Amino acid sequence: MAKAESSAAAAKNGIKANVNGVGGASYDLPWVEKYRPVYLDDIVGNTETIERLKIIAKDGNMPHVIISGMPGIGKTTSILCLARQLLGDSYKEAVLELNASDERGIDVVRNRIKGFAQKKVTLPLGRQKLVILDEADSMTSGAQQALRRTMEIYSSTTRFAFACNASNKIIEPLQSRCAILRYARLTDAQVVSRLVQICEAEKVEYSDDGIAALIFSAEGDMRQAINNLQSTFAGFGFVSGENVFRVVDAPHPVKVQAVIKACWETRIESAVEGLKELWDLGYSSHDIVSSMFRVTKTMPGLSEHARLEFIREIGFCHMRVLEGMQTLVQLWGCVAKLCKINMKPGLFVPP
Repeated sequence: MAKAESSAAAAKNGIKANVNGVGGASYDLPWVEKYRPVYLDDIVGNTETIERLKIIAKDGNMPHVIISGMPGIGKTTSILCLARQLLGDSYKEAVLELNASDERGIDVVRNRIKGFAQKKVTLPLGRQKLVILDEADSMTSGAQQALRRTMEIYSSTTRFAFACNASNKIIEPLQSRCAILRYARLTDAQVVSRLVQICEAEKVEYSDDGIAALIFSAEGDMRQAINNLQSTFAGFGFVSGENVFRVVDAPHPVKVQAVIKACWETRIESAVEGLKELWDLGYSSHDIVSSMFRVTKTMPGLSEHARLEFIREIGFCHMRVLEGMQTLVQLWGCVAKLCKINMKPGLFVPP
């Protein structure tokens, strides 16, 4: 009964719940899987690229493709939706999906992938089998080299689709054999629309600052946003900004904004106190400096020159933190430089 109600609510709000869960219990699935798009029309964002994939699905003439972009924006989902629309009922037996969790050395290419390419499958006219290589940028160079000849020999019956975060980690010979599609980060509006749909389908109570906190913490990653939404709802029953930041365990942007504002107003004592408070809460240097960067980008009241100078100094601090200097003194030094930006130069002239 719960399954039927959830599916009906999802359909009413314009999203299709995956009702074919493990053992048929879709309501036990993580929401990121339950509401994973089934068809290309369901995918949010990257409209122009998705339109090209729809044309491929309609015509059936699919090239080898490489889809690159940041995590959680629909690369693998797009390929799976395309395969589903291309192959119809033959989808299960005509698709081989390998992930980074699988062993993907030369032996896998020579045996498993080559064996699949040689397999006889009855397909609709003009369609080919599909090999999906997720996280392809983590494949060894030897395995990628071994794919070159396989792609050429079996191109009449088998197509290859690569999903990766960085296409420059795919060797040049493979790139030249593929059409390269680059996915952009999802906009805040696109993530908000899907989150609100899921909230209505699952009867989740939320506040505007809760949705804003999900957007801030996800940074365009739809998967991260949906996972944080489900975790917050499961833990607190209400999605508010405070609850979201407890779940993601990130510094609250209001506190970080207070530190940046104190630097802008050259109140060094207040800035240091605010920074020490964040440090005492247990946040790492990386967490704090990353939040400072994100807050500064969108903080109202800063002049354009000050924003650029702040981002520059925070960037240098971030670089030093990533190199291993993750101390409170490093963050204090960053705050001191931020305070100095807006101070009168005459204060630093020696007597």
